Formats: sequence, structure tokens, C-alpha cells
Amino acid sequence: MAAAGCVFHRTLGRSDGNKVSSAVVCRESLHVVALQRYSRDQGSPVYFPQAVLSGDDLYDVTLSDGDCRLQVTLDPGLNWLVERNVLRSGQMLRNAAFSSTMTAQLPACTGACRGTDSYRMVSVDVPGPGEDGDGRTGVDWDSLPWFGSSVAAAPLVPLRANRSVFLPLWNNVDYSGQVWMEAPPTEEEEDEEEDGEEGRRPTVTVSRLRDSFLSGRRGVTRGAVQHQLIVRIINKSPLTYYGRTDRNCECPYKAVLELCDQTGSVCAVLWNSVCVSWYRRLKPGDIVGLRRFRVKQRYQAEPGVIEISVNSRNPAAQISVLPESSVSPEYVPPAVIYSFYNSQQILDQPHDTVCDVIGVLTFVGRSERIRSKDGKGAELVEYRWLQLEDGASDQPIMVKLFSTSQPETHLKLHPASILVGTRLKLVRASEQTSYLTNSAYTQVYCSGQGHHSQMSYRRLRPVRCFLDWLRTQEDAAVLSRALIGGFFTYPPPPVSMETYMKERRGEPGFLRGAELQMALDRLCYRERCTFCIQATVTTVTYSRLGEDERCLFWTDRSSSFSPSSSLTLHPPILQNFSVLQSSIFSSQPVDASNSHQTAGSFKRKLLSTETPKKRGPWVTLQPEHNTDTVVLFEASMEFLQNVNPDDKDDDEDDDALSFVTAPSPPIVPPVTMETFPMCYDHAHWEEQTATVVMGGKTTPGRFDLAIDDYYTLKLRGTRFYYTLRGTRFYYTLRGRVSVGTKRHKMTTKRHKPCCSM
Repeated sequence: MAAAGCVFHRTLGRSDGNKVSSAVVCRESLHVVALQRYSRDQGSPVYFPQAVLSGDDLYDVTLSDGDCRLQVTLDPGLNWLVERNVLRSGQMLRNAAFSSTMTAQLPACTGACRGTDSYRMVSVDVPGPGEDGDGRTGVDWDSLPWFGSSVAAAPLVPLRANRSVFLPLWNNVDYSGQVWMEAPPTEEEEDEEEDGEEGRRPTVTVSRLRDSFLSGRRGVTRGAVQHQLIVRIINKSPLTYYGRTDRNCECPYKAVLELCDQTGSVCAVLWNSVCVSWYRRLKPGDIVGLRRFRVKQRYQAEPGVIEISVNSRNPAAQISVLPESSVSPEYVPPAVIYSFYNSQQILDQPHDTVCDVIGVLTFVGRSERIRSKDGKGAELVEYRWLQLEDGASDQPIMVKLFSTSQPETHLKLHPASILVGTRLKLVRASEQTSYLTNSAYTQVYCSGQGHHSQMSYRRLRPVRCFLDWLRTQEDAAVLSRALIGGFFTYPPPPVSMETYMKERRGEPGFLRGAELQMALDRLCYRERCTFCIQATVTTVTYSRLGEDERCLFWTDRSSSFSPSSSLTLHPPILQNFSVLQSSIFSSQPVDASNSHQTAGSFKRKLLSTETPKKRGPWVTLQPEHNTDTVVLFEASMEFLQNVNPDDKDDDEDDDALSFVTAPSPPIVPPVTMETFPMCYDHAHWEEQTATVVMGGKTTPGRFDLAIDDYYTLKLRGTRFYYTLRGTRFYYTLRGRVSVGTKRHKMTTKRHKPCCSM
């Protein structure tokens, strides 16, 4: 039982459970122990009638005051705090307001009363970075009692929907929660093991099931099949979540297994709670025995194609995992067939080829999300980029890996580990560019997690050839080119606006003004999207991390000064901005009688090789003292070149009028550190992998970065194409892009050769 003087006892004790609309505010800090997501059901709108259109998700938050824990529901109007990763586990919250409300299921407190001891959080103050937003560490939160409870509580369940499991926070493919732990043998399985040798012989085969179903035999078409089927799992699909807001289903999951015996193959569908009990236990290559299942016509398949339906009731299926040695030799199902291709062989394969690959990871990108292409565009799917090397060619294997319902494996992917990807599909993006991505049955296995020793592919020749090559490699050579995290895009975007328009079939779909702002405001945490906009680059700034005053910037002063003002360029030097301005510019007016001569001579001194043409930007240069930036400075001059032959160089009067006081240096928006790739540090691989997954937090200066400089662009006006956090500007820069949703600023980070993928 929680102490009587705990924060929750003092705060919630003042609330009146009969006044659902009243709210009490907790002025003391609370720790966020956990955030859990689930989907609405038919009854959820009763609890939030004003938030029916706020999305399909609900969030339960577990809070603690240090003495006890409390599970509350986040008001749907605050969902955006979680969707944009503003509210996350481990934070300290202030001024949390709670309102007593009804509940669909009782909270973890066993002594709770329905409708009186359940709360929702209607408002809260979330501290920003550096505002004491980090919670306490070293506390065993699971050992704390629940508010209002004096005995141990059952596993948590959603408060505002009749669901038995929670969803992962960032996708609908992985599983989440302790209920998905590997289940112990069931009573049915133990009874079956006592059947002796007779239980190791199938009493029905796949071909007999198919023939009986097609012939209309009553025991197969209408009832449950009581005979034992012994098959091997050939393929395993990711989980599919089919929960809907207009239907009630406690555990709306399904998964597909491709099974085979010596007579044929068939698909088995695991439904609902069977997935919770068995999905993690079953893997490709296992031999399983099935009883009490139903046979149906396969959904959206040709006539005559059947599938097996495995349910937890009506009837309750019996599943058992059988050792291969326990099955009679004449009934042992065929082994799994793999199709391994090396990097050289992949180059010659056609589009949509399904293959298996093995390689050493040299790049592991950060987890990102995109909208699904199911027609609705509502669900966010999670993916990351991987780069494999196998020694067969100089061309690495690029993999765009989506979630495969193996969260433990994905969380521990890191460079210098050996990865095997099965049933990957080849995508031909162009004649020169290709990559692998998920198929319906993709699975991944990584070294360090005990996967490879359990799989039959370890004895195959392609795998042994790769291991022979790997033994010739030195650790230092592999680690020197290993990168982790950061923003990455592949394949490279089109090299010109013309190519881009051809791919879009002449429909660029420009976003303007409020449309762009609305599109940016809809983006969620680490969501990636492509926009086509119209804009003018008014300011360009080159910066280096940790060197705020070593900054190169140039700006179009016509946007903020006079119509005839010019573009001013400041190279990176050791002086600060105020000294730089006073040493170059003069605020005194120029004599109109000799303005032509003065301006022309001054420009010729500064730009002796080439003078800007009419209406081209006029450039003022400071003598360069830092020879380390000569190449970059010369490359940046490309921004100022005018290739329009119609522009003349005979009108310098306009330039003479541009001698005005230099503008103030631009305010460079902060750069998101997680967009920088890190040099892989094997001694701290666990810490690095934790920073690049969804919800990971990067500590500035903790690890060496592969790049340390970037460009910042401020936009206004004409046509301009960019990829959100992409890799190329047309006719301008090549680099990475991040867009500020408020000021429409983009920050690009240049690629160095070491991080070129």
C-alpha cells in the first residue's frame, strides 16, 4: 500500500469521483515510467465524445511520484505530444491535471472501483531540453506499489478499450509487452508428448486435406480436423494488426506460416490470441504438429487453393513443436530451401527477384517512418537502411529493411556484425541502382544473438564462402569505414529538375504557403516525406559544429533592404561578425558622379577573374586567412554564377547603389544532432544502437561524427524542389536537408567521402 503522504494520495484525494468534468492539478513533479499505445474500439468514443476525430490511437501513461505508480489515459487532444516525441518515457512532468472518468477495463489497482478510480490526464507541462526534463535514474519503478492497491497487480491492460494487448509505440508490426513472452508447453502439448511413437506419425497429409476439401467431405469442409498434421515451417510472415475502431476484438492479430510435408505445401493462419502464445516460439525450420484446425478456401486466391485456420477457440487448436529426431524418418518434412546470392550475382538479377543474402554490416541507419501505401495513408511503417559487404564485388548490398516482427533483433543491429536476410525482394530503381527490401516472408538473423547456430543455412556453401572471406579481413579495416545512425537516403534523387518531372509525369504538385505549413504540421516523429515547393534562396550559411563564429554566409539583401540591393558573401574567418562588418562596409553614401567608376574598380579588385553580369549578385570578399577552407570557398562560388546569356555586364549603376550597411549575420537554426552519422565505436555499441532506434536520444559530443559541417538555407518565393531530410538541391547544393516547420528553413549537411554510401 502506498504511503498516505504520497503525491497521488494528496492530489487525487481532493477530487470528487462523481464530478467527471472536474480536474485537479498536481503541482509537484511526476516521473513518466511508461507510455503504451492501443487502438480505439466501438466503446471508446463514450469516454472521449469530443475527440472522435483525433485519430485512432489512445495512450495510457504510467506515472510515479517516487512512492507509488498510477496508470492514466492521455486525453486525445494531447496525443500529438507522444506522436512528435515531446512526451516520452523517463521525463519529469509538471502541473499535470487529472480528471476522474469511466473505464472500459479496471486499472492495475485490484481495489479500484469502475468509473471512480480511473483518471485521464487533460493537461500537462512538458519541460524542454535543458529544463530539468530528465527523470530520476537508478529507481526500480516496477517494485513500487500501484496507487490504491495493497496486493500485487495483474499485467496492465488498456483502460479505454477492450483490448488485451498494447501496440508498439511507433509501428503496428512488432509485438509489445510481456504477454508476448515465449510460452511454456501447454497441457495439450504435454499430453501429446506422452502418446509415444504413435504421436510422431501424421494421420493426415497436406494433399489429403486438399483433396478432401475440394471433394466436399463434411468432416473437412464444416468441422474441425481432429487428425494430426506434421509439417515443417518454411516461411513466417510478420504480424498483421487488423484492429478497427468500429469493431470490438480483444486481440486483432494474425500471422501466416507457410508449411510443407512430403506431399505438398499449405499456408496456416494464426488468429488472435494464438499469435500471442505461439508467434515468438515458432521459427522457419521448426517441425510442428497441428490438431483441431479448420480448412478454408484461401482468401483472394485461385479456386482450389486452401489454407489452415488456427484459432484459440471454436475449436481451440493444438500446436506442438517436435524435435526432428522424434518423427519417423519416412515422415520427416523436406528441409527449408535457401537461395543465397552474393553482391556480384545480385547485379544480374531481374526486378522482384526474391533472394537470401549474408554479409557484414558496415552501415546501420537510424530508424525512420513513412506513410503506408495501402490507399489510406494513415499508418506509419518503420524502416532503416543497412549496408552489407560480402567480398564478392566492390558494390555493397543496400537493404531497406522494414519491421519484421523481430524487435529484439532490430534493436541490436550494429556494424561489424554478420547479418543474414531471408526472402528479401530486389528493387531495380534504375539501370545503375538497386536495393533489397522486405517481401511477405522476410526474416533477419544477426550474430551475437544466438540465431546462426540454430539455423540450417550455416552449412550451405555460399555461407561458408562468405565466412572464408571474412577470416581474411582485419577488424581495423572494417571498423574504420563503419558508420551508424544519421540521415540517409537511397537511391540518390534525380540529378535535374527535368528528370524529376519525368518521374512525376509532368505533375510536380507544388505546395505553397499555407499548404506547405499544413503538410509540415502533420508530420510525426521521424516521419519522412517528399515535398515539391516554390522558393527563392535568400540566405545561405555554411557552418561547422562547435565553431559558431567560423561561419560563411551570403544573403540576398533585396529581400529585406532595397530593390537594388545585392548579395553579400562572408568567408569563414577567425574574426567575429561585428569586426567583419566594420572592416568591409561603409555606411557613407556614394557620390553619384563617380559611382560607376568606384563600383567598377572596387569589383574588379575583388573579382579579378570574372565579374557578375547584369542583375547577378554582387559579391564582397574578405581576404582569406584560413587555407583549410580554400576548396570549399571556391566551390561555394558556383552559387553566384549566372549562366543566363541574356544578362549583360554593361550596367553597373545598379551595383553602385548597393553600397549599404551590411546586414546582420543570420540566426542559424539549431541542427538536430541525430541526423549526423556517427563513427562506429565497438566498445560502446550498445549505447550507439540505443541512440539510433525510435525514441533514442543523442548526447552531443559523446561520439565522433563522420561529418561536422553543414549548410543552412533560408527560402522565399520561386520554384525549388527538395526532399525532406533528403540528399540533393537542384542547381544548388548536394547534401542533407532538414526543414524547420515554423520558419521554413532547411539545413543541409555535406557528404564527405567517408560517409558516401
